Amino acid sequence: MSSDQRTVPEDRGEEVAVMEPLLVRESSSLRSELADLALVLTEKSTGLRKSLPPNIVDSLATLVRSMNCYYSNLIEGHDTHPIDIERALNADFSTDTKQRDLQLEAVAHIAVQEWIDSGGIDARTAHQAAILEIHERFYDLLPDELLLVENPDDGEKQKVIPGELRRGDVIVGRHVSVSPGALPRFMRRFQEGYSELRKLDSILASAAAHHRLLYLHPFLDGNGRVARLMSYAMLRETLDTGGIWSIARGLARNEGEYKTLLSNCDLPRRNDLDGRGHLSEEALAKFTKFFLEICIDQVEFIESLMRPKELRERIIVWCEEAIRTDVVPAKSDKILDALVYRGELPRGEVPGLLGTGERNAQYVTKALLEQGIITAKSTRAPFHLAFPAKLAARWMPGLFPEK
Repeated sequence: MSSDQRTVPEDRGEEVAVMEPLLVRESSSLRSELADLALVLTEKSTGLRKSLPPNIVDSLATLVRSMNCYYSNLIEGHDTHPIDIERALNADFSTDTKQRDLQLEAVAHIAVQEWIDSGGIDARTAHQAAILEIHERFYDLLPDELLLVENPDDGEKQKVIPGELRRGDVIVGRHVSVSPGALPRFMRRFQEGYSELRKLDSILASAAAHHRLLYLHPFLDGNGRVARLMSYAMLRETLDTGGIWSIARGLARNEGEYKTLLSNCDLPRRNDLDGRGHLSEEALAKFTKFFLEICIDQVEFIESLMRPKELRERIIVWCEEAIRTDVVPAKSDKILDALVYRGELPRGEVPGLLGTGERNAQYVTKALLEQGIITAKSTRAPFHLAFPAKLAARWMPGLFPEK
């Protein structure tokens, strides 16, 4: 059926003010604590980014994309381990159809985050067009089976149209979202309220917009993933994170509190002390506080993993064991040792570093390249340290569960 033949979505005339406030007011007594948390987050995120060589940042961001995908999907009830995600990225798919579909879902999620990390939606993260594009890019890459959503009331399956606003009503928990025909004007207000903000407000908006987008529930499916990717993009741009940390791990590890505080943000204003909008300002402030504290916790966690001395020790201990068991060639530890501190290693320096001839040096680096332990952008480019998911349990303990 063509779009012009489809039924026009019902618009019940809701006022956009029903999703106010969009941010905790500057005059609110709740604001100062949030501002303090935003400052701490800014300082810690900036410090982490500046402490790492640029090439380490790039490699770490690649692993974080898999981690972010894993935890975001886990919140949705889909458990695809980063090792299986890494295999899928190398076109190594499971023979089990269901598992293969979940791998394809993960590949789609990572492709969207890679697009975000490349600056795909910088300066327009809260724009309706960008939010629709996040959804479209994700669902365009999904297998047909994952495009079908079952109606819990009658069991009928509906197909998700990538990048299209929902055309029917939804009820999420206690919350009845706005009518489908009202979505365009609510999305315009969303864009107006969360665009071109000062830095502090942009940080706070990463949490507030997260809930307000879920409050609108603009899509038939995928709202949670889109909201988390949008918030990730907001923080990435505002704080210049380099993509080396993500809130998704913290949200998944505190899923009960996350969903409870989100649900509380749906509640109406309690009294004259609870803001000036239709929705509870206090509930929005509590969710924003939780969100920022989780962000700070995740930055501190990544910082603890990336301390050069401890990181080097974990990598070298693993490498020495791998050499003894013929997993990697002798002297591989010298290359990894250099890369932890320097970030990159020119090819011409490898023979001298290993104290060997060029042929043997190529043998060692080829083995490390084939295992995804080091990487290079071309056959002549310098080597960089990689962070393969299969070694994360040893190199980056606690990043995600062991497989």
